[in-house]
Amino acid sequence: MPDFRNMGTVLRIVLLVNATALFLALAAAASPDDLWQQVLLGSALLQPVLLSALLLLYALDPALGRLAYGQAAMLIVAGVVLLTFALGRMGGELFAAANGYGGFAELRRLLLSALIVALLLGYFRWRAQALSPVLQEARLQALQARIRPHFLFNSINAVLAIVRTEPKRAEAALEDMADLFRMAMSDTHELVALQDEVALAQRYLALEQLRMGERLQVRWHIMNMPDNALIPPLVLQPLLENAVYHGIEPLAVGGLIEVSLYTADKRLHLEVQNPLPAAAVATGGNRMALANIRERLALLFDVEAEYRVEHNADRYAVHIIIPWLKQEQT
Repeated sequence: MPDFRNMGTVLRIVLLVNATALFLALAAAASPDDLWQQVLLGSALLQPVLLSALLLLYALDPALGRLAYGQAAMLIVAGVVLLTFALGRMGGELFAAANGYGGFAELRRLLLSALIVALLLGYFRWRAQALSPVLQEARLQALQARIRPHFLFNSINAVLAIVRTEPKRAEAALEDMADLFRMAMSDTHELVALQDEVALAQRYLALEQLRMGERLQVRWHIMNMPDNALIPPLVLQPLLENAVYHGIEPLAVGGLIEVSLYTADKRLHLEVQNPLPAAAVATGGNRMALANIRERLALLFDVEAEYRVEHNADRYAVHIIIPWLKQEQT
């Protein structure tokens, strides 16, 4: 089922329904004036049904998500048909004059509404299936970017350098490596708990700090981070890796990475800021778009996701905004 609370989904429904109504009016019209008349009369019933159906689907979206696809589809079709029938009756002579009199005309309206809903559901199902391989490929690319050979080798070398002098610290680093790769390889869901992503990112940074020492400074602003938020996997850590390799590593004295996680206007904000060395400006290092992150955000949240990049002479920031989705209480 599509997310009926997503602005992109709602926009597609409105455009497709009205485009279908225009096509039907065009097929029935005998002249341009007749076409205009058909559109106006058809909209008299179409727009109230469309608006009521969107409000109903918005309210029922959580319940629909818990049903099997066939059950949810039948419920949606039945609901829209009942809305069409009820609003047609409420409109009385106005809707009857616009859409015809008699039992056959009413049956035709109900069958047409059911057909349009079935076609819309089929379109969204086809779209989800068509985009599924793209989403999986984007996840795989992000996963491969996370497990970079040089990061693995650098981490192992850093552990070997302290294994005799600081065995406890080396043991903790190996545990961080094990947790990092285990969590990376086990990502199978579209959304994961934000706190798990933060824990994963902190393990990654701990390993990088083992290698870079005091050159890598990190400041977390997570006092207002919601504990029950959900986020796509493989988002925060690649942003931090980008900040380390393109912002901190080129600087002899290192620098500070700032991470902010908070909610505002019922949306989840994620910001990562890092220094911007001159070399990064010249080579476009920080401008290398993390395309898989943008792609997955667009696929999962459509127009409700934002990916902003801001920079000045010495600072680079990535700001991601997505809907604030909450974990269901068990």
